[in-house]
Amino acid sequence: MQSAIDTIKNTIGENFGGAAQKLSTHQFSLDDVPDLTGKVAVVTGGSEGIGYGCTHTMLKHNIAKIYILSVSEEVVKGAKNAIAEDLGQEAANKTQWLQCDVSDWTRVKDMAEQIKKESNRLDILINNAARGIMTYQLTDYGVDRHMALNHMGHVILTSHLLPLMKRTAEQGNVVRISNQASNAHQATPSDTKFENLEELNRDLGPNGQYGRSKLAGILYARYFNRHVTQAGHPNVLMNATHPGFVSTKMSKDDIHEPYPLGGYAMSVGFEPFKKDQWDGAVSTMFAATATDKSGQYICPPAVPESGNELAQDDKLADRLMQLTRQVVMEKTKRQSADQGCPFDDLVFH
Repeated sequence: MQSAIDTIKNTIGENFGGAAQKLSTHQFSLDDVPDLTGKVAVVTGGSEGIGYGCTHTMLKHNIAKIYILSVSEEVVKGAKNAIAEDLGQEAANKTQWLQCDVSDWTRVKDMAEQIKKESNRLDILINNAARGIMTYQLTDYGVDRHMALNHMGHVILTSHLLPLMKRTAEQGNVVRISNQASNAHQATPSDTKFENLEELNRDLGPNGQYGRSKLAGILYARYFNRHVTQAGHPNVLMNATHPGFVSTKMSKDDIHEPYPLGGYAMSVGFEPFKKDQWDGAVSTMFAATATDKSGQYICPPAVPESGNELAQDDKLADRLMQLTRQVVMEKTKRQSADQGCPFDDLVFH
């Protein structure tokens, strides 16, 4: 009986803002983020929504440097101005913008290499940028845009930054990577196998496309835990997180792209029940600054959940990563692999 009650409390606490979060069995707040003096972070999509909540929180807790990967210079300028006004110009100056569409894999590689040249450490990587619940679309590489951006681009970024993160960990630090997943992973079709590009490029509908890319974030964390954390790098941790039902550009604007009329239920009707960007950042901040576990799926504020049956399938995770490696290698061979990109030395083995 108590277990059922806890499940109900956690479900409410995980998804809604305000006092609802106090119902959860595992508590954590942004005030619990430890001092980050001397640490360096990378955040994709770190200038708006949940990403901005993470950036602001880390600066508030004295982080030394944050690299923000995002597309819009205008949005970044707005974020830096807001930070300067709230935390002071010195805090705003700790952020560095790198213009990058995470679905542009060659650009992702170049930005990672730039970070490795500029920084002698990397303590936190937040894989946050994402395409939301939107219609089916292919990238210039001929790959489903949801998977190309939400999953594969972040795998490339993580893989190229991994040597720097390993060195940081070897110096006695705990390095944490957080993948932005979602309870929407439950919308993934049950027949998902991750066997080939043809399957990957099926049009699953807006919810299916988004959900599958969020499932990939959970499976990647499980895979990374087995192949990196438990394979000789115990201080390099990766977890996936669910932010809850958050008021962001995705839930207010982008939802009207696939659902011009029906989207108003989410963008307007549910707005009073959504979390703000601060509450939406809590589970990510726990995963990025506090947890000592790896390979978990963490729901707000800090509740480890199992996810659905697909999310617990390590063989499916292996196939996902094999397909990821295969597709990335084939599509970027000239720009990346033939230029000495050391995929086989990284997390794809």
